Amino acid sequence: MTKQAKKWSFAGLLVAMGVVYGDIGTSPLYVMKAIVEENGGLKSINPDFILGAVSLIFWTLTLLTTVKYVMIALNADNHGEGGIFSLYTLIRKSGKYIIIPAMIGGAALLADGVLTPAVTVTTAVEGLRGIPIFFERFGMDQNVIVGITLVILLVLFAVQRFGTDNVGKAFGPVMFVWFTFLGIVGIMNFSHDLSVFRALNPWYAFRLLTSPENKLGLFILGNVFLATTGAEALYSDMGHVGKMNIRISWPYIKVCLMLNYLGQAAWLLQAYQDPEIQAIEQLNPFFRMLPDSWMIFGVGFATIAAIIASQALISGSFTLVSEAIKLKLLPRLKIIYPGKSIGQMYIPAVNMILWLACSVVVLTFRTSSHMEAAYGLSITVTMLMTTVLLYFYLVQTGRSRIFSLATTLFFGIIESVFFISSVTKFFRGGFVAVAIAAVILILMTIWERSNIIQERVSEEVDLKDYLPQLAQLRNDDSLPFYQTNVVFLVPKMEGDQIGRQFLYSILDKQPKRAKVYWFVNVEVTDEPYTQEFSVDTMGTDFVVKVKLYLGFRSKQEVNVYIRQIIHDLMKEGRLPKQPQKYSLTPNREVGDFQFILIQEELSNNIVLDHWERQIMQAKLFIKSHTISPKKWFGLEYSEVKYETVPLILGKTRKTRLKERR
Repeated sequence: MTKQAKKWSFAGLLVAMGVVYGDIGTSPLYVMKAIVEENGGLKSINPDFILGAVSLIFWTLTLLTTVKYVMIALNADNHGEGGIFSLYTLIRKSGKYIIIPAMIGGAALLADGVLTPAVTVTTAVEGLRGIPIFFERFGMDQNVIVGITLVILLVLFAVQRFGTDNVGKAFGPVMFVWFTFLGIVGIMNFSHDLSVFRALNPWYAFRLLTSPENKLGLFILGNVFLATTGAEALYSDMGHVGKMNIRISWPYIKVCLMLNYLGQAAWLLQAYQDPEIQAIEQLNPFFRMLPDSWMIFGVGFATIAAIIASQALISGSFTLVSEAIKLKLLPRLKIIYPGKSIGQMYIPAVNMILWLACSVVVLTFRTSSHMEAAYGLSITVTMLMTTVLLYFYLVQTGRSRIFSLATTLFFGIIESVFFISSVTKFFRGGFVAVAIAAVILILMTIWERSNIIQERVSEEVDLKDYLPQLAQLRNDDSLPFYQTNVVFLVPKMEGDQIGRQFLYSILDKQPKRAKVYWFVNVEVTDEPYTQEFSVDTMGTDFVVKVKLYLGFRSKQEVNVYIRQIIHDLMKEGRLPKQPQKYSLTPNREVGDFQFILIQEELSNNIVLDHWERQIMQAKLFIKSHTISPKKWFGLEYSEVKYETVPLILGKTRKTRLKERR
């Protein structure tokens, strides 16, 4: 566990408010609005309905966010890092099928990253209608709202490439003021009617679920769930701020949220029978309860909070994709580190896809009410998958199986009810979240399954058996030196076993005479920032096997690491020095390098199951359209050669020609 995870500080509390709570902090903008609209509007509600809705929100936040995530899930940190993939790395040895819920949950969380910016920004911009000047000029013209939303999203995604260090420093104080603002506005509205505190009694929540006034019945939970959609982000962003900062700041966040919901309840109790207010289209209690003189400030502040919430989801998506890549669940993509902190990254392809998807969602659904139908379904899936993985974590950390199962079933049943409630939204927009998650899941499945196929049937050889040939080739004066150091990046290296294609490249394709042959394997560790290596020269001074152990958040700058390792080996006398006669560097003792990157093409002359062949072809196709190994391994300024070899998986097909006479 990192020191950051154990300690807390005032600055850390502020950062937590800016980074962790952006999503959950904007939920008051649309939760009560969605609950009232889905029930038929103000005409169809009464005091018991209003109190019951707030009661459901309170107990949802208490059970799912406070108990499950803040009290339980935050304990499942992987060296200070959180999130469903970090949880998976902690328990993946518990069984080979644990990867399935991790993949499903990760795909659903990425789908949520598409919908959150669209929903929150649109909802905030729609608040402009509460400003008389705006309403007199544009009325209910949704085209204006859509246009403003698209511009904000364009700017938001465009600035990602420049990093958000400076903006990020302001997130914490701004969100602290935002939560304080939520609490104050709530108090202003219920200060004359403290009876709304009755909503904290769970009886009101239970009674609403069975009340005929509740036209949705149990399915009202699909809208209530929107109040806690940021809980998974809270766990995923633990690595940025530390668990103690989250646990200490959460009570203040929850109090401010509930004060605002109680304030909206008090306003609704006053307004639900007012014919003039009942006639308002797309009524939003959050904005309507603001004093007229506060309206412009409230809309502007809500828009800023929505942007911060969107920024947190975008950054979280970058982190999630990066972790999936390191865990070999997604293809390699170009990753840029524009900020000063190592945790800040920018993935151009993901940024472009998110922007296009968000824009399409806004153009297609147009209003926040329609978008809310798509929102929430994907995150219920992620929460369910996290609950499944938490069972294995609890067992692994010494809890009894009965306690672990009881805890899992408790949260699993609650989340299953929310999931079933959210499924009713499928044909009203939920299919968008499902479609996005399905595409991501298919991609993950192809990548994971192809790795299993390759590991199962790929042909490997024992490097020791070829040491005599390599020694003879190295000393063969009839051949010119190909390079001083030839480096192969080997995807798998257990003991002395390596892929046959690498020795084929040295000995058969073009005999490569060199002073040293390097075989380098990069292993991504469960720890985020590991930078270690092991080396084996196999009793020679011309063959070096290197295993680089790099954390799933560490840069894979192989060129830099190899330069350090060769200097270390020369100092220890394990490799002879390689003096260079011609060099810009005086007394240079390290020779030149060439990195050989093997490009694989699936051989047609192999016996492979139809579906497995399709999976392998899909992988190689996707691989050809993603970042090159040269850029991925930090070899842009090194001498690199690509070689194409047939990918032989399993047995080759036997053919026999007959001679024509």
